[in-house]
Amino acid sequence: MKYRNIFWVLVFLFCAHIEAATRVYVDIVGDLFHAGHVEFLKKARSFGDYLIVGVLADDIVEGYKRKPVMNLADRVAVIEACRYVDEVMIAPPPQLTQERIKELDIQYIIHGDDIGDQLLHEHYGPALQLGILRLVPYTSGISTSEIIQRIIDRTKGRVFQ
Repeated sequence: MKYRNIFWVLVFLFCAHIEAATRVYVDIVGDLFHAGHVEFLKKARSFGDYLIVGVLADDIVEGYKRKPVMNLADRVAVIEACRYVDEVMIAPPPQLTQERIKELDIQYIIHGDDIGDQLLHEHYGPALQLGILRLVPYTSGISTSEIIQRIIDRTKGRVFQ
């Protein structure tokens, strides 16, 4: 009888922890996944217990950046393997509505502080209105564009089979 009560106490504590989890959301391109991406996801995860990562569709990314080198499926596979990520949303809308934020029970939306004001308001207006957007320092010294440039610089004049 004593063990039966302990079991139910443990079940209650486990369920209470799950319900109390702080859910954090980020969206990301994640092209040529690198240490800067890992650092960003680590910072985002520090805001809560459960990190949801929306991996943006190629056509959305192409609208404000260059076309990703890696296709969506490959980017999703790499991001799913990151230890800081609990859930991946494939090709979410570029802006989560207030209704969707509430439906997903998101307490924080995180983005790097390298975003311009126009894009910030276009993509994160509902999060700003709800007061749940947090900006984290951009990891300088590494970016996908820098990696692409390094590859170009190191392979000039070389032919690969």
